[in-house]
Amino acid sequence: MRKKLFLSTLIISLITLTLSMLAVNLVFHQQFSDYLTKTNEATLEQLPSRLSAIYQSKGTWDSTSLDDISHSLPIGTVVTLTDPSGKFIATLNNSMDAMMHGQGSMGMGMGMGMSMGMSSSSITSWKTKTFTVSGPLGTLATAQVRYPATAQILNPQDILFQASVFRSLLFAGGLALLFGIILSYFTSRRLVAPLKQLKQATDRIGQGHLDERVAIQAKDEVGQLATAFNAMVDNLNRQETLRKQFTADIAHELRTPLTSIKSYIEAFQDNVLPADEENLSSIHEEIDRLVDLSSDLKDLNVAEIGALKMSLEPVDLKHLLEKVIHSLHPLIQEKELTLNWNAPSESVTTVGDGRLLTRLFYNLVHNAYSYSNLGGQITVALTRTPDFSEIKIINTGIGIPEEDLPFIFERFYRADKSRTRETGGTGIGLALVQQITTLHQGTITVQSKVGQETEFIVQLPKKVKEVEDQILCPGGKYGSLDVTKK
Repeated sequence: MRKKLFLSTLIISLITLTLSMLAVNLVFHQQFSDYLTKTNEATLEQLPSRLSAIYQSKGTWDSTSLDDISHSLPIGTVVTLTDPSGKFIATLNNSMDAMMHGQGSMGMGMGMGMSMGMSSSSITSWKTKTFTVSGPLGTLATAQVRYPATAQILNPQDILFQASVFRSLLFAGGLALLFGIILSYFTSRRLVAPLKQLKQATDRIGQGHLDERVAIQAKDEVGQLATAFNAMVDNLNRQETLRKQFTADIAHELRTPLTSIKSYIEAFQDNVLPADEENLSSIHEEIDRLVDLSSDLKDLNVAEIGALKMSLEPVDLKHLLEKVIHSLHPLIQEKELTLNWNAPSESVTTVGDGRLLTRLFYNLVHNAYSYSNLGGQITVALTRTPDFSEIKIINTGIGIPEEDLPFIFERFYRADKSRTRETGGTGIGLALVQQITTLHQGTITVQSKVGQETEFIVQLPKKVKEVEDQILCPGGKYGSLDVTKK
């Protein structure tokens, strides 16, 4: 990973640097050519005054002075000098042709002169100008100038200057590349380090060390990944603790009725107890406990694989809640609880699965019964709004500590660590309640004050968006949830 990141960064830097150098070189050549063109034109503008000065100082067209002017002309320039009558005086040029042949010429009607520059055949575009060389007594000569439109020809000094600029670019590019290599190395190392730390932590967790955490304080995406990773491990650790606790609880719950049944049978075999109706009834109660526990375990398995089967239909919530309250009425009376039932006079209808909704509210009302003190109160209130139906289930009792509220809907979680099955089951009911509520696209919240009361609020939309009638479980098989609760 680190090697790939380093090479990728290095290649990108190299490509960027190469393109930048090419662009700079191209722009430099263009700008330098424009500069030379303007310089050459400025030099030619001075030609008439220089020629006039030569004639006035010498009284004639001195060949040596004209030769000096030839050397100063822009490369590729040809100047034809004629007198006022049109008679040829001299040709001044600065081309490479003459220099390549080892001679220069400044024609004075006899072919003398000098040239220096590149071959004129390499020039594709020309410009011409005509200058009048004037003196105190009038016109001295006419200069016909033919020169390159752009400065395509460089003299040795220009070539040296260009070479020095190119070397400077190469040197700067080399330094930039070296800096890019160093920067790429440390950047890749810095970026990969937290990922390497995450991998090591993942390996440790895979070996069962759920206490492993990563200490990455970055505020970027890697830091967010580390935070999510730690949160995931915290959740795994909590789930593992709950699983172990649940396994121990199940073992205890199975052992207790089985031990009791075994004791009764051994007593019958030894004739210590008679196999009468009372003793057989006790055995029957223990078997019922095992059946209930088995049902809870089945429900747990269904909840874990998400195999709840939905069959949507209009459901009268008022009638459904009345049936739930009626089924629990004997238990409520036995505990001397006062049940307050508040609902509109007319029916309150929603779309949902009647079996699952019965299980949902049975669990909540039974939970309120289990955690109410002797002689306490349970309130079930049904209200409706244009968009949803709201059901509140309130009980006075021991309450739930604030630090436990975020976790009570988790499977196996029990706020009261000391409670037994008789005081609250195995910690599956509220997890099923939340899942059924979610399947109906509703919400469930809880508020509680320790030692006073607990309030569950369920909100169900009047219309459930039906994506599929079935919730497909892993393996392609459909499951169902038995809503009958003993």
